[in-house]
Amino acid sequence: MSAGSPPSGRRSRRARGDGPPYNSALLHNWYDHPRALFCGGNDVKLLRGGNELFPAMCEAIAAARSEVWLATYIFHDDDAGRLVADALIAAALRGVRVRVVVDGFGSKASLPALYQWFADAGVELSVFRPVRRWWSLLQPGQLRRLHQKICVVDHGLGFVGGINVIDDCNDLNHGHSDQPRLDFAVAVRGPVVGPVQQTVSAIWTRATFGHDWPEEVRALARSSEPVTRVRDLLRRLRITPPLKSQLACSDADRPMRAAFVVRDNLRQRRAIERSYIDALRRARTRIDLVSPYFYPGHMFRRTLRDAARRGVQVRLLLQGKLDYRIAGLAAQVLYDELLRHGVHIHEYMPAFLHAKIALVDDDWATVGSSNIDPLSLLLNLEANVMVRDRDFTRELAAEFDAAIAVSREVQAVHVRGRGFWGALRRGFVAWGAHVYLRVAGITGRY
Repeated sequence: MSAGSPPSGRRSRRARGDGPPYNSALLHNWYDHPRALFCGGNDVKLLRGGNELFPAMCEAIAAARSEVWLATYIFHDDDAGRLVADALIAAALRGVRVRVVVDGFGSKASLPALYQWFADAGVELSVFRPVRRWWSLLQPGQLRRLHQKICVVDHGLGFVGGINVIDDCNDLNHGHSDQPRLDFAVAVRGPVVGPVQQTVSAIWTRATFGHDWPEEVRALARSSEPVTRVRDLLRRLRITPPLKSQLACSDADRPMRAAFVVRDNLRQRRAIERSYIDALRRARTRIDLVSPYFYPGHMFRRTLRDAARRGVQVRLLLQGKLDYRIAGLAAQVLYDELLRHGVHIHEYMPAFLHAKIALVDDDWATVGSSNIDPLSLLLNLEANVMVRDRDFTRELAAEFDAAIAVSREVQAVHVRGRGFWGALRRGFVAWGAHVYLRVAGITGRY
């Protein structure tokens, strides 16, 4: 798609939310755009849980010829983690360059195992913001975690979603469960893989630089061309296309049109939230949204209420089986407000809910890592794939309807959201969110 930003002072179509016109030929400088930038000629396949994701990922890694990149919040020491680790190790031993970055908090317990697995195999492991002592979490930067789940193989095949590298029936807080958690990812081919590749490589570089910055500074000081080396380092730290290339968007008018959208703490601070809101505002018939952690800001809630008032069927699927009670409380304090405006709320009961998906009408869908809460929308590094395709949306809608069928609908008579205690609960959650964001370095109301 075409390069560059809209002229100053002019609010063009791409600035309003659905990207450049359909016949754009290049997906270039996508990171400079504040919203989803769609491009055609992609193939996006839905994967249900780790039982589908991990075999597909391992098969792709087994066929890798040049390089594999993997970024995840949790890489756990269990059968699923060992399966993926063995595939990465086998690839590295046959000469493929394998780079893995994990979050220092989410994967803290398994880091000794990961170092042991990868040390002699040639797998390059980097830790994003390691947590060496518990009080380091009090530092503002430590509250901003790597929450993306991304894998790219040979620049041509990517995996994006909400699934950590851990068994679907294994919960780090509650142990083994009989039913697998509900979660999704996608396998993507086509031009949209380019931004995925750029993102995971930039995150790996940032994590590596943060860990080895004294050596990086010494290397810069010893370099015969320090300015050139600094420019190269800054380019690798940013999420940008290669300097001498553009990402070709073949068959831009043809499905599947897809966009890769990130949330980070540089230029894409609100991109995922804006892309959601743009899609919700266009809704005419249905909005179906799944999020285990749900505490959106004022604008997001207003957009849902406005859609319901104009006759759109708005359905939320949230946790019924809680993994964190405070997260469940945060969502429940909003129930009364949303129900009074015609939003339907369902709680998923069979197992833990971890999916982060949404559908709008019959031609827009998203799968990714971003919850609809302050941590995902304002703090963490997140990644979603958004798709404009009827067949894909229909397939994901069938999964949503199947989950709704085994869920419990929340009725207004069951909501304790009014009166003194309701106000007290809302105030407590709002105060907690405000304090957390202030500690993290985010100001303003939420």
